[in-house]
Amino acid sequence: MQSFDTIILGGGPGGTTAARILAQAGKSVALVEKTHLGGTCLNCGCIPTKMLLGAVAPLALLHAQQRTRVAKGEIAVDFAALQTRVSRFTSGTSKTLGKSLASMGVTIFTGRGEGIAPGTVRVHAEDGTTDLNAQHIILACGSSSAAFPGLTPDHDCVLDSTDLLRIESVPESLVIIGAGAIGLELGDFFSAMGSKITIVEAAPHIAPLEDTDIAAELRRALQKNGITCHEGARAKDLRTVDGQAQLTLEDGTVINAAKALVAVGRTPNTAGLNAQHWGCNLNKRGYVETNAFLEAAPNVYAVGDINGLVLLAHAAEHQAVYVAERILGESAGEYQSGPVPSCVYGAMEVMRVGQTAEALLREGKNVEVSQAALSLNPIAQASGGTAGFVKTVWSDGKIAGIAAVGAGVSHLVMVALLLIKEGYTAQNLHKIMFAHPTLDEIVSMSILAPKVRVESN
Repeated sequence: MQSFDTIILGGGPGGTTAARILAQAGKSVALVEKTHLGGTCLNCGCIPTKMLLGAVAPLALLHAQQRTRVAKGEIAVDFAALQTRVSRFTSGTSKTLGKSLASMGVTIFTGRGEGIAPGTVRVHAEDGTTDLNAQHIILACGSSSAAFPGLTPDHDCVLDSTDLLRIESVPESLVIIGAGAIGLELGDFFSAMGSKITIVEAAPHIAPLEDTDIAAELRRALQKNGITCHEGARAKDLRTVDGQAQLTLEDGTVINAAKALVAVGRTPNTAGLNAQHWGCNLNKRGYVETNAFLEAAPNVYAVGDINGLVLLAHAAEHQAVYVAERILGESAGEYQSGPVPSCVYGAMEVMRVGQTAEALLREGKNVEVSQAALSLNPIAQASGGTAGFVKTVWSDGKIAGIAAVGAGVSHLVMVALLLIKEGYTAQNLHKIMFAHPTLDEIVSMSILAPKVRVESN
């Protein structure tokens, strides 16, 4: 049995971040990864999706200028060449990551990790099993695409996000079940590539984690671009029929498309982990339960998607830094994430830091909102992307959240994060000098705009 100071299960953003910090501090680290270093984010999630969206971004810019009648022309995207570029980039980055970790002294095991006793991990690889022992274990196993009865990918015409990212040609039509970030971003890309897109969302509105007004503005933009949105529509059955995807809704509506994407959320990679052998507990949804210190059991930590707190790559990295510092004795207090930033990318973007107005209302808080339209911003006018707005959510006189919807608003995320974290208000905002002209200015306009009291429905 090989012994290490720390064994890390999962080579995604959380696992590799913890491995790097611990190894650079002189600790012996084993990293167990079943498939590919970089995890879902690098290989079949955030990064390839953004590369696809980056390729079609000039189309949105051209269309915006065409609407103002100052430019015309055509841009053709070579889908096969784009897929080759994405594949080479992700594969190369994954290999580079492996070399970098190895150079720091991290021992990498390719295989599936399993708990067999406190402090002990069994690695199942193609050439057999290896048992490892360590004082500390970090679970950073991530998550996978979720599926439900009647909505299970068959990898023929009914696809998950990994299937769709690796598809060889652009489908003539695509029905997407689920209007979270994954469904919206892939719908945006394939719409730009010429697919007829239909989005079906069971929640009352698309982008269900956002406020209703943000979702409504996004829906208007999608529909203007030819995307059909069915909100409050529950899918009953999805299958391949005669070489096409056939979706049946609970109300009996049948939607046919060349392909279908199931994007109904994520599920933790805890199946077969046998985490109970380390003393861990799983909740009803299969996530590893943790305390305020991200501990799942004595000397066992869980970071990233597997603990279910926030399913975002940057949250996994942030948690991993805390856990690594805790193992090194450099952090003793409870884990504090601070305001969490999130974005939905595409021609029409959504950005939010902190809480939504509707979530605060459900908590019984007093809520006010101030907002500014993107049409007031000279940079938005210059690009032709004037639809949308930025809004500031207030509670008890403090900024509880900042959200935006519109072209390029993901670039506002760090401005919003720092303003909230540092406790800025309309009274002390003058301490910061905003450059002019920039898109950032619209955030300050939103903060300084008149507040309107929001009442629960």
